Amino acid sequence: MAIDKSAIIHPSSIIEDGAIIGSNVKIGPFCYIGANVEIGAGTELKSHVVINGYTKIGQDNKIYQFASIGEDNQDLKYQGEPTRTEIGDRNRIRESVTIHRGTVQGSNVTRIGSDNLLMINAHIAHDCQIGDHCILANNATLGGHVQIDDYVIIGGMTAVHQFCVIGSHAMIGGCSGVAQDVPPYFIAQGNHATPYGVNLVGLKRRGFSKEALQAINNSYKALYRNGLSFEEAKNNIDQIAQSHPEVKLFIDFFARSTRGIIR
Repeated sequence: MAIDKSAIIHPSSIIEDGAIIGSNVKIGPFCYIGANVEIGAGTELKSHVVINGYTKIGQDNKIYQFASIGEDNQDLKYQGEPTRTEIGDRNRIRESVTIHRGTVQGSNVTRIGSDNLLMINAHIAHDCQIGDHCILANNATLGGHVQIDDYVIIGGMTAVHQFCVIGSHAMIGGCSGVAQDVPPYFIAQGNHATPYGVNLVGLKRRGFSKEALQAINNSYKALYRNGLSFEEAKNNIDQIAQSHPEVKLFIDFFARSTRGIIR
């Protein structure tokens, strides 16, 4: 066990031998930290937090009470293999959030980037990959192997099917069921979720130019409004991307999409 001298740990918490606790970490009452856990500098655990398995957590995260991170996943094929959970920096992980470790059948790791907000009771299943600056509202649920790119917002009570991909800057409305892939920049809502236009408010807040917004809007029209086949729409978007680099996100997204895009 390696605990930095500056760490503050409540005496009721259990830190197993082998755990690594960085500088200025704060661990509140009744937490449990497993032997293969590493917690980076400045991270705070409020109380009753369980972190288990081969789990690495970065710096300056704040983890609220009753969160469970790195525990056995719920895949029936899982047989206790030493798969991992990795979490970046400056995340806020609110009450009762669950984040499960990966599987050998998947990527071996459940990975969460930095600067994310996971609200109360959100669930991140095995092998999910979440980027940076994302928000999962209360009770949002991700099935296994879901990929969430940067700056995605998922509304409360929304469920995302296994293996779905949600592109950067997309917004999913509350109480939705996402069964197919959601392209970047778009709004989707409903059960099953369907496209509702471009996430203009979010993109303006992030400083996208008028020219970029117009190019993204034209890409939306190519996919959903101009009566084009999917292949025709992709060719149209390829042409737009040649003069608008923001649109290149669509090209990467199409290459990763396996479940087909929402229609």
